[in-house]
Amino acid sequence: MTATDAARALALLALAALAGCAAAPSPDPLQVHADALVLDAHADIEIPGRESSYVGADGRSKVAPDKLAAGGVDAVVMAIAVNPGPRTHESYAEADRRARDELQAVRDLVADPANGLVLARSPDALLAAHDDGRRAIILGMQNARMFGGDPAAVDRWFDQGVRVFALTHMGHNAFADSSRPLWLAELGRHEALEEHGGLSPLGREALRRINDRGGIVDISQLSRNAALEVLERSRAPVIASHSGVRALTDVSRNLSDAELDALAANGGVIHVPPFRGYLYDSTDPSLDRDVRAARRAAGIAEDYFYPFELYWEIPDPEVKATFLRTVSERLGPGSVDQLLDHIDHVVARIGVEHVGIGTDFNHGSGLAGFEDASGAPNITRGLLARGYSAEELAMIWGGNFVRVWREAEAAAR
Repeated sequence: MTATDAARALALLALAALAGCAAAPSPDPLQVHADALVLDAHADIEIPGRESSYVGADGRSKVAPDKLAAGGVDAVVMAIAVNPGPRTHESYAEADRRARDELQAVRDLVADPANGLVLARSPDALLAAHDDGRRAIILGMQNARMFGGDPAAVDRWFDQGVRVFALTHMGHNAFADSSRPLWLAELGRHEALEEHGGLSPLGREALRRINDRGGIVDISQLSRNAALEVLERSRAPVIASHSGVRALTDVSRNLSDAELDALAANGGVIHVPPFRGYLYDSTDPSLDRDVRAARRAAGIAEDYFYPFELYWEIPDPEVKATFLRTVSERLGPGSVDQLLDHIDHVVARIGVEHVGIGTDFNHGSGLAGFEDASGAPNITRGLLARGYSAEELAMIWGGNFVRVWREAEAAAR
């Protein structure tokens, strides 16, 4: 072979290689979505027959079984959640009743054979349900006020099937400080930013019990110091079940880069929600100005560091409705790209093995393209368009959560 022939042969090989690359099909988003274990790390529980302002436009839960099926969502963590309240025997009893009502609502949902659901108490049970083509419910809880001041309640709720434990919601409680101090209407001010400086002794005992049983600790809603303390003390990786990135949206419910770094060192996962109030551009001065003006008009402290979802701090229903409508219209419908921007930030900062999705549906969440569970494939399409692989999609949608769950079980005593 002459030098010319060799050059021609090499050129033909190069063209063939290029043709092969060009002919390689792009991943089919629906197939990638179907192949993955698609898991939502946090949704609230809707009790049938009770009035709710958070359901879908059809008046039903945003994670109703048919919506899960339409969106190819294979599993959802449904959180038993109670509101803040005083630390009294009567208040604790009321919280316990509410929690048990929500537990029963999930049991009824699973018991109806038409729904095709299973209650997964272990990662093996979750994966078995997926292999069988059935959708799974995982029980979570939010706000240790339902414990009545007793850390041993961790064991009682674990025995009822709860596997994901978040110690706070809005307002500090006897166990930990919240990222959202409660508005004290009678005093005209918020609680102090911190009460315990992180976890209280009760909170540390609850954390130990969660680790001992193999439960998953959820740091969403904790104050920064409480979250960092959990990340330092926990024997197992933890999750943030529905938190955004504070570097992009500076609200107290989101995690700072320092918390993300600690989460990565712990081996944990942050799950980003499609919640406009956690995803809006907080660097937009006109948006900040308009939200503050809406807060002043509603009588809410303008300088508080959480711009939205302070609905229950407004006693007058008409004023509340005006505030929510004004802020919602100013934030706009939101977009899937906002959620994807937060995922990109986490991946760039600490890696794809530390990010997932937790919707917070049935509690004010939802944006254009992902209003309820049926919109989940739009997240897959968006991530593929941004260059994520099918393997990375599988990690983000459910693989990272399953890894944390297995490691939590392995750390149990």
